[in-house]
Amino acid sequence: MSDQKPLKSSLELALERLKKKDADEGVEAHPPTDAQKAELAEARNFYDSKLAEQEVLHQSKMRASVDPAERDALEQGYRRERERLTSERDAKIARIRKT
Repeated sequence: MSDQKPLKSSLELALERLKKKDADEGVEAHPPTDAQKAELAEARNFYDSKLAEQEVLHQSKMRASVDPAERDALEQGYRRERERLTSERDAKIARIRKT
């Protein structure tokens, strides 16, 4: 019994298959450098603060509005702004990782 390997979760098995597939295709994993890590952290912090700012502004506007149509418009605008900021953040992170 002591020579048996512990069972692996389906996640671990899937990750092993993906690593093997990448190795077979010649894809190399490059860990981020310290400079990239700093840039990534800075980008995440910047966009997290922008998202938090938008949340506060949105809540303030929602409290001031009682008209359902206006509240719907505010909610849609807030969602669009969140999506824009999130996609900008993701694009910036992708650019940093490629360098």
